[in-house]
Amino acid sequence: MTKMLVDIGNTRIKWGLANGQVINSGHPIVHKQLSQNELFDSWKNISPPDSLAISCVSTIKLLELVKSVANKLWPNIVIFLAKSKSKAFGVSNAYIDPERLGVDRWLSLLAARRHYPGNTCIVDCGTAITIDVMDAEGRHQGGVISPGLSLMKNSLAQGTDALRFDQNHYPVGLAQSTDAAIHTGTIWSATGLIEHAFNQQEENATLILTGGDAELIAEQLVCKPIVDVDLVLRGLAIMSTGQT
Repeated sequence: MTKMLVDIGNTRIKWGLANGQVINSGHPIVHKQLSQNELFDSWKNISPPDSLAISCVSTIKLLELVKSVANKLWPNIVIFLAKSKSKAFGVSNAYIDPERLGVDRWLSLLAARRHYPGNTCIVDCGTAITIDVMDAEGRHQGGVISPGLSLMKNSLAQGTDALRFDQNHYPVGLAQSTDAAIHTGTIWSATGLIEHAFNQQEENATLILTGGDAELIAEQLVCKPIVDVDLVLRGLAIMSTGQT
């Protein structure tokens, strides 16, 4: 049985096809100004999956676009929309209002519990940087949210007259140009936050990074993490089974 997994984030749509425990990831799609025809063309050559599981932290409009393309390509497909729970699959949600925890963060917790048992510190390095801590019994301890690298750069560009937004990468370290200095500053801000959070955990805790900037940030960390860019998709595969 083939299951299509779709993670609609704040900036990109990540997707993959799951057969049992194996996930074959497709090329992420930047969803700014994405049209139905463009998404249709991206998926039209896929063999019809048996079901579609969706995680969405973006707009209802984008969610409906994904569902409409899926129904057009595969008219009989069963669609599952993931939502955060208070408890499922051995994980307890720390949030007072469990559904307010971003579903991508919830799915990462489920995946970490299944694939990386023990004390874990899970960092999603995307549009926002989120940190969630879970103990070895699957109890979510809570989390932290900070702007991601691009948001930090954007805030400087929008809040000052002399600084511009530059997505280029530069060597990390003391810089000889403004753009390079901003690049290093944002990365050091992210790594400082992550290392501070991780250093407060148990000595045997596992640090897991996911998200679009995970590999870039991981290179600069003193504490070496596991990088799993498909963590949300793994959690989506677990949750969409309907079992708890």
